[in-house]
Amino acid sequence: MAHWEGVLTELVRARGATLTRYAALLCGNTSDGEDLVQEALTKVFTRFRRSQSAEGPEYAEAYVRRAIMTLYLDTYRRGRRWRAVQHLFDSGQEHHDESAGTRVDVARALTTLPPRQRACVVLRFYADLTIEQTGDELGLATGTVKRYLHEANQRLAAQLQLEGERA
Repeated sequence: MAHWEGVLTELVRARGATLTRYAALLCGNTSDGEDLVQEALTKVFTRFRRSQSAEGPEYAEAYVRRAIMTLYLDTYRRGRRWRAVQHLFDSGQEHHDESAGTRVDVARALTTLPPRQRACVVLRFYADLTIEQTGDELGLATGTVKRYLHEANQRLAAQLQLEGERA
C-alpha cells in the first residue's frame, strides 16, 4: 500500500464526518456535501506527492478543505449559467413553499446567502478562522471579509425572523 493511501484512510476515518459537515454547510445539504468531499478527496489525492504524504493527515486536511471551497465556488459559478436559462425548461408547475410549521433552521438560512458570503460565514464561524485567516483562505482583503460577514449577518437575521414568523 502506498503511503498516501494510509494518509487518505486516516484522514477519512478521523475527519471525514467533520469535512462532510463543513461541505454540507456550504452546499446546503448533506448529500451534496458528501459529493463535494468525495470530489475534493479525489482531486487532492490524485495529485498528492510522496513528500506531501510524509506530513500526515493534518496536512492533507488543509488541502482537502481548500479543494472543497474551490470546488464549491466553481460549481456555483457554473450553475449561474444554468439558472439563467433554467426557466426555459421549466414544466410550468408552481413550486410550493414548505408548510408554515417549518422550524427555524440556520442551515437552510445559509442557503439563501450568495456563495462568497456563505463561504465567509462557514469559515469564520464553523471552521473558527479569524477574519484575516478567512481572507487568506478566500483570497480576499480583510475589509471585504468584514463586509461579507456584515451583509450575511443582516440577511440571516432577516431570513430567520421570516421563518420564525411563519412557524
